[in-house]
Amino acid sequence: MSGKVFIPQDKLASALERLNEKVPVWVPVSQGADRWGIDFKPFRAGMVSVMDRQSTALPKEVIFPQVQTLMTFEYVKAPEDPGRVQLKLEEPPEAASALVFGARPCDVRGFFTFDRVFTEGPFVDNQYKDRREKTLFAVLLCREADEACFCSSVGSGPADTAGGDLWITPVEGGYVVEGLSERGGSYVQLLGDPATEEQAAAASRSQEEVSRQKVGSLDPSGAVQGQKDRFEDKDFWRSMVNQCLGCGVCTYVCPTCYCFNITDEMRHSRGERMRSWDSCMFAVYTQEASGHNPRPTKLERYRNRVGHKFSYFPEKYDGMIACCGCGRCIRSCPVSIDIRKVVENLKERSHACA
Repeated sequence: MSGKVFIPQDKLASALERLNEKVPVWVPVSQGADRWGIDFKPFRAGMVSVMDRQSTALPKEVIFPQVQTLMTFEYVKAPEDPGRVQLKLEEPPEAASALVFGARPCDVRGFFTFDRVFTEGPFVDNQYKDRREKTLFAVLLCREADEACFCSSVGSGPADTAGGDLWITPVEGGYVVEGLSERGGSYVQLLGDPATEEQAAAASRSQEEVSRQKVGSLDPSGAVQGQKDRFEDKDFWRSMVNQCLGCGVCTYVCPTCYCFNITDEMRHSRGERMRSWDSCMFAVYTQEASGHNPRPTKLERYRNRVGHKFSYFPEKYDGMIACCGCGRCIRSCPVSIDIRKVVENLKERSHACA
């Protein structure tokens, strides 16, 4: 791994241009002058990266696209027997390498949940695995936590570098960047000139200061048992989710949500099998062909959402909580449902029953 380099604030765009010549780069950019939202997009010359606040949308789409072709197919007549139709299948092209520049620690931590589901166990999602292995992350030291953030409560933190390949530390006048992995370190020298002793020292002080910060006061211990104790308590769940609109925005902005649907889209004899993001908060997600729905109301659907993140997933995957504490579900909810309050109430019930 290479040493630390410094990127002046006014030279960030040119540094990203050099980097983009070596590997396709995704950066956080504003969705428009009259819009607050920030999204990750492939870098193009002239783009202005927004590094001073958390993105609204996710870099999750780089590895787990919102709409993805799993395969293409075509029905063709057999040359030797025109009365018989053959099915021709083609796999999509291999994914290209990518580097996500400016991801927050919570963004990267979200993929740890995906990894347990898509790359471990008896079945491996090869398309996800391929994209995951080819994607690097330049993680930004997070100094902009707000009241919705609680990353420290779920085992992470604003200075968490787990899963990162480069580490970006804001300092006066720009950014100090250093390598965290061998692959990431190979790109460091493209980004700027070696950092001075003063710049490197400032970065180290900032990293130490942020690493001591505890973001959020949620204590998720007891949620596993609390979910079991409260599972049949419909009055509790109704009180927690009565105002929910069922819009599903909490799942679409979540770094750890991986629900999807698969559909075949055809035009004449050719078609594509598509995977697209779906949501456990939608009524049709669990509706069966018979018309029966085991989660017919918002109550059952939200109970499953909370239970999956803080109870079922930890039970199945060695205590790992399927939440990275980014706060997006709280920040984006149009009726201000706070998942932390639900978990705290579960914990209180668990302690009361002990």
